[in-house]
Amino acid sequence: MNAREQLLKRADKAKKIFLPHISIDPVIFGFDQNELKVLLLKMKFGKQWFLPGGFVQKNEDLDKEVLRVLEFRAGITNVFVESFGVFGQKDRNQDYFKNFDDTLFFKQRFITIGYYALYNAESINPVTDELSEVCEWIYLHQLPEIELAMDHQMIIEKALLALREKIAYKPIGLNLLPEKFTLPELQKLYEAILGKKLNRGNFYRKIKNLNILQKLDERRKGGAHKSPDLYCFDIQKYNEALENGLSNW
Repeated sequence: MNAREQLLKRADKAKKIFLPHISIDPVIFGFDQNELKVLLLKMKFGKQWFLPGGFVQKNEDLDKEVLRVLEFRAGITNVFVESFGVFGQKDRNQDYFKNFDDTLFFKQRFITIGYYALYNAESINPVTDELSEVCEWIYLHQLPEIELAMDHQMIIEKALLALREKIAYKPIGLNLLPEKFTLPELQKLYEAILGKKLNRGNFYRKIKNLNILQKLDERRKGGAHKSPDLYCFDIQKYNEALENGLSNW
């Protein structure tokens, strides 16, 4: 069965199971080599890249469905996701399905809910579903080099803006950094998200004042310079700040 036939077969099943006109598009950010990256699928049909999105089952809640979609399409489990926007351009999916009949389930007008999440890229081995050729992490700087389908480039850009807004009042890092990290590593994460350099002294002072870090009796070994101190997040205080917001930032 070729890619087109697989797509048609999936469409026949989809219209029986899923709500029409509503979809989900999660933007999963990872952090590696001091850069942000995003998890994408390359489809067999059309060879374009997609966010690992999907549809909403008729008998399920929206927030539960995004978790099911992530596990089914990319093998991701135990991830916190948060909605950040709604995308509803009337022709957002027409071009990709232009060679299909207008009755195709996937070709109908879909309003999609954008979600974003932060995930440690080392914690998963991405998997593909039957419609996907590849599932892998793509650095943000590589996005201009690939062909993203529909409006997924815009969704990624909006997710990054939402993430930048979030770090003004919520903690960041628990799901992107290793359990033990240095302050320079944490600063690099913030710089990657914000897209700009930060003053080291100001950043260290502010991040310590948040009272969400625990200094460990360990140092990062190796390298040409003095071994820096290692830290970890105080999980209870981190979660409290995630729930209530940061008061000292």
